[in-house]
Amino acid sequence: MTLSTTDRTLYPSGSPFEAAVGFSRAVRVGPFVFVSGTTASGPDGPVGGGDPERQAAEVLARIAAALKEAGSDVSQVVRTRVYLTDIAHFEAVARAHAAVFGDIRPASAFVEVSALAHPALLVEVEADAIVPQSGA
Repeated sequence: MTLSTTDRTLYPSGSPFEAAVGFSRAVRVGPFVFVSGTTASGPDGPVGGGDPERQAAEVLARIAAALKEAGSDVSQVVRTRVYLTDIAHFEAVARAHAAVFGDIRPASAFVEVSALAHPALLVEVEADAIVPQSGA
């Protein structure tokens, strides 16, 4: 399959960081959708407060919305990358992940990192998906 830059579509979330940093919430290239690292950041702190499971649920809802906008959905996710500021939050975040992906079972990694963009953020998730072919 040959893809050109004309096959590239950007899906912004409206975050002021997108222009400042130079990224899009999601990018679709042909039948592939790549969702950027997504957090539960909000104007008054993270949605879900200090609860890693609630933050993860918010993150996954934002990813689902981006995928829908790009013509895909969570059932088409083939890979996730989950970044945790404390690996002790693994079980809580894994519950939120399993609530969305339990039957889909994408390739996944859960990795502890020293920090995210804001100290109150506990989890960040990236996702890669395909766009189902019509009539398939």
